[in-house]
Amino acid sequence: MSNAINWFEIPATNFERAVDFYGKVLGSPLQPMDQPEMRMAFFPTSDQGVGGCVTHGNGNNPNTNGTLVYLNGGDDLAKPLSRVTDAGGEVIMPKTSIGENGFMAIFRDSEGNRVAFHSMS
Repeated sequence: MSNAINWFEIPATNFERAVDFYGKVLGSPLQPMDQPEMRMAFFPTSDQGVGGCVTHGNGNNPNTNGTLVYLNGGDDLAKPLSRVTDAGGEVIMPKTSIGENGFMAIFRDSEGNRVAFHSMS
């Protein structure tokens, strides 16, 4: 097993708002795709990277107390974290050292989900 995670979905109440939020925060647009019972927008990934999406429908609901997903913060998570507030989210825990494992930060997205960033610097 090369990755503990193969796929993740972040639920949205307002799909367009959530897609806009993550596009602004990550500095890269998400790729939308509609399914019969669900709308999806895919996070950018490399060919071999673990992927995920923002979803709307199919019974998925935002949650502040559920699983915490760590998004790749790039070379320095301070960059995407600095865009969270302007994009409509809230920083819950600022960039924090986790020793030899790098840095983490937690934010609330535009839909109320608790999400984190991780980077090595």
